[in-house]
Amino acid sequence: MSGHIVSRKVYFAIFLSLMVLTAATVAAAFVNLGALNVLVALTIAVAKATLVALYFMNLRYSERLTWVMVAAGVTWLGLLIGLTLSDILTRSWIAGALG
Repeated sequence: MSGHIVSRKVYFAIFLSLMVLTAATVAAAFVNLGALNVLVALTIAVAKATLVALYFMNLRYSERLTWVMVAAGVTWLGLLIGLTLSDILTRSWIAGALG
């Protein structure tokens, strides 16, 4: 544990940022952006997850080994999502329906 103390002002700023991003998520749900809907939603979700991990889980002030473990977890998640998408997007019934 780093023993770093974060002020209440920082926590309130992060909370306000999370509320703004939540409002952006709700607003984006009512706007038809076509194929960009998923990209916008995922971008907002990643921003919120990053704020929560950095400040509420104290990752910002933790040791480098913790950062390595988080990077390994995110890399593993990306690999699993990529492999899943490579399977789903190469199925013949999807290619026939899209083409």
